[in-house]
Amino acid sequence: MSVLSVSNQHDSDVLMVRPGKWTLTVVTLLREQTMRFNEIKRVGGISQKTLTMTLRELERDGFVTRTMFATIPPRVDYQLTELGRELLDLADGLRRFAERNREQVLAARERFDASGGEPAIRLVHAE
Repeated sequence: MSVLSVSNQHDSDVLMVRPGKWTLTVVTLLREQTMRFNEIKRVGGISQKTLTMTLRELERDGFVTRTMFATIPPRVDYQLTELGRELLDLADGLRRFAERNREQVLAARERFDASGGEPAIRLVHAE
């Protein structure tokens, strides 16, 4: 899934940010410093394949830069771009939202699970 997709609707462009499952985790990890691939993998608990795909999407969309060093073994560093720092604002907003609404979400999940996933039936009488 692309982090950023642009589609044409008539003559205007619609910009839509659709972060993948690990996108905001990686962006958040890169908040303070440049990190190597294995550092991100270790700290984030992300599989190698998923991290590779996530970093490629982030680099493609301009959120992350990748710097390769000609060393043995090869070294690759990742860091946020200015655009990536702006995406970090979104990650922070989602974290604050989750913190504010944690209890409501947990209660909703409990109600849903207790009902066996069936919607609550509400009878509404037309007047």
